[in-house]
Amino acid sequence: MTPPGAPSATRLWGGRFSGGPAEALARLSVSVQFDWRLAPYDLLASRAHAGVLHRAGLLDEAELAAMTGALDELTEAVRDGSFRPMVEDEDVHTALERGLLERLGSLGGKLRAGRSRNDQVATDLRLYLRDHARQVATRLVELSEALVDQAEEHVDTAAPGLTHLQHAQPISFGHQLLAHVQAFARDVDRLRDWDRRAAVSALGAGALAGSSLPLDPAGVAAELGFDAPFANSIDAVSDRDFVAEILFVLALAGVHLSRLGEEVVLWTTREFGWVELDDAFTTGSSIMPQKKNPDVAELARGKSGRLIGHLTGLLATLKGLPLAYDRDLQEDKEPVFDAIDTVLLVLPAMTGTISTMRVRRERLAASAPDGYALATDVAEYLVREGVPFRDAHEAVGRLVAWCVEHEVDLDEVPDDDLVLISPHLGPGVRSVLSVQGALDTRSAPGGTAPARVREQVADLRVRLDLDRAWAAS
Repeated sequence: MTPPGAPSATRLWGGRFSGGPAEALARLSVSVQFDWRLAPYDLLASRAHAGVLHRAGLLDEAELAAMTGALDELTEAVRDGSFRPMVEDEDVHTALERGLLERLGSLGGKLRAGRSRNDQVATDLRLYLRDHARQVATRLVELSEALVDQAEEHVDTAAPGLTHLQHAQPISFGHQLLAHVQAFARDVDRLRDWDRRAAVSALGAGALAGSSLPLDPAGVAAELGFDAPFANSIDAVSDRDFVAEILFVLALAGVHLSRLGEEVVLWTTREFGWVELDDAFTTGSSIMPQKKNPDVAELARGKSGRLIGHLTGLLATLKGLPLAYDRDLQEDKEPVFDAIDTVLLVLPAMTGTISTMRVRRERLAASAPDGYALATDVAEYLVREGVPFRDAHEAVGRLVAWCVEHEVDLDEVPDDDLVLISPHLGPGVRSVLSVQGALDTRSAPGGTAPARVREQVADLRVRLDLDRAWAAS
């Protein structure tokens, strides 16, 4: 039952108008179907704003107690689903004010003093995204840990290193896996860096000009966990850099997921045969009984386009907007909500795929020297013997051409033919025609030598622990 004094209209505006909006406008304008997820954050900000109004002398002790009690009750009702938005509610703010008015009557209307939906939604969205950025970071760390675990197990597993999808040089398969971890670690680093700029509260900016009431933007910012209040009230309500920027971070994380997904797809083909995926993370065919498809990897690859689209769409929306707030900014939420949902959906599935995949060591090791992958080692051997690299490159190129023509591997060339191919070549080149030797000699920092890969594993575990701690903050 609505207490005495509670307005019957659900709109937060209307006194200026003689009638309600046309149905077509109402349907176009409504956003509560997607911005309802901001409700917990809006209630959090409302509780802080109630404290500000009390300190400003606009709510007495009894009113503050009643207000905070109603907000607590409404928060619980939102959490358990007993309070939900109605068709008539325009947005999350309208719905929650209705809930407050139902509990407090006209006292609930006092909470609107000194704030606008413009500064409310900017603050709510920052709170939501800062919270969910940490959830994304947690999932990125989990995927990275799965990759590091596999890498540690396969530090000494030789594999073909590819450029242009052609055999290039032997590498440690662990080194290959850790390359993906480096990319995901940068994604977490970008989220942490983004959070510094997003940690600004917009409450107190009002519609665009601030307020004549004695509000406390700095106090509200601190209470809500922000680093600072806004510096310019117009910018506070019109800035969506923080949305565009996190969409970029999510899109780039999606690109990194796509690249990992693409490699998993290749690795599981019969032509590669490097890994076997667990049944729990694959699907079959409705017509071909033998099929085992890497669907997680393919979906990760496919959803990257969706994430890129959200970023470009929002940038196109923002590019022509005048200051301050414009209703176009309502279009910021659906893309960023979907981007968050998409990444949080893909990451656990990819983590499961990686953590349960079985690496075929023998297949990898057998193919590591294929495609004359040790040719670079021969060239570098000649350089150590004093041959200019240009001449060494030319000599080894002729050696490879000879091997192709005679359909033999590098170590199968007779000694007499070596010197005929090039006077720089001789039996000594056989000393470097070993995959293990090729790996061990790549011992410069960041190289694929097993000792260096183990160092990388240790360094990444420390970094991931720090990232996990930030995500839990």
